[in-house]
Amino acid sequence: MKPKVVVSGREDGRRSERADERMSEGFSAEAAREGLGAYLQYLGFLISRMPPPTELARLEAPYYDYLQAPLQPLADNLESSTYETFEQDPVKYKQYQAAVRQALIERHPANGPVPVVMVLGAGRGPLVDAALYAAVEAGRTIRVFALDKNANAVVTLQNRRLNEPTWAAHVTVVTADMRSWAPPELADMIVSELLGSWGDNELSPECLDGAMRYLKPSGISIPSGYVSTVAPLSSSKLWNEVGRLREVKHFETPYVVKVHNAFQMAPAQRCFTFEHPAPEQRLTPPAEPDNTRARALTFDVSVGGRLHGFVGYFHCTLYKDVAISTDPATESIGMFSWFPLYLPLRQPVHVPDGGTVTVQFWRHVSPQKVWYEWALLHPEMSPIHNPNGRSYHIGLL
Repeated sequence: MKPKVVVSGREDGRRSERADERMSEGFSAEAAREGLGAYLQYLGFLISRMPPPTELARLEAPYYDYLQAPLQPLADNLESSTYETFEQDPVKYKQYQAAVRQALIERHPANGPVPVVMVLGAGRGPLVDAALYAAVEAGRTIRVFALDKNANAVVTLQNRRLNEPTWAAHVTVVTADMRSWAPPELADMIVSELLGSWGDNELSPECLDGAMRYLKPSGISIPSGYVSTVAPLSSSKLWNEVGRLREVKHFETPYVVKVHNAFQMAPAQRCFTFEHPAPEQRLTPPAEPDNTRARALTFDVSVGGRLHGFVGYFHCTLYKDVAISTDPATESIGMFSWFPLYLPLRQPVHVPDGGTVTVQFWRHVSPQKVWYEWALLHPEMSPIHNPNGRSYHIGLL
């Protein structure tokens, strides 16, 4: 953590008997004055007694306040190293396994037809493993379709099917884009992990909307829904990191970042919500879902400061009470597959103690792309950030 400590006191000119000794030990002349050296020594003692960082802290430390571009899941194929990092998550796949197990027990009798599970965006297979383990725990037999459009990932999936008996017996590997695949049969359950740092920012709604036609009328999606949440953030560190890039477009771009040197000025609030199947798809006849969104939020700020932007999280319901979350209020402790999203302001704004912050967010969708816009409404009016997706968008093609 490398904490920085400042100790100050009255400069009365007095020196303790050990002042010269303290200065020779590395204390400044100010710290060596009466009492201050002792405070520094005691603070150093407390810091030395801090417990060592956890494995999770060691994994996350290189990413503290490091700005990263969000993934473009349709435009870019993930690299093997990225898959490997995600697969080390100790929480996410256990939760998926629990959700599939519970759904199998509640919805599929042991002596009934064999359920069909489609894993969409299977990557190198961790979700397939979670589904197979869940079936064993539930005392059920399942058939799995493992689908991915990344040819490199599909090679791994095919090798696993060739070399692992459980996969050979239960898994069919498919190379296809989930939005255009024509399945040979309908699914009892769709399982996916297409979420982004803000829930919907890696096109989970658009991808899964196209896949809902694979479901039987009684079928379900895991996840069943998710909500993006957002909070005002004070972080000169992050704002200055964006500022070094010098162009306005960088202040209109969301960044994935493990927020560290920052102060969240109010609890996060719900922003955009999505369900699968979408409400429009439950109609008779079903309609095309509308994934555009707009939301104005007002935050009460008890302790004021400099507002530098907003931090975004998500809360995702996998099945009933089984969830994964990055929101501090419901966080899945130990899960590190997703860091928060930072949405900067072009100009910082002072917020007084007991003040309020009002902000408007938009999610826009066109046939080619999805993008966000945001604007501060109070305590000052800001320009609309990223109008028409001029600086940042997520490609749909």
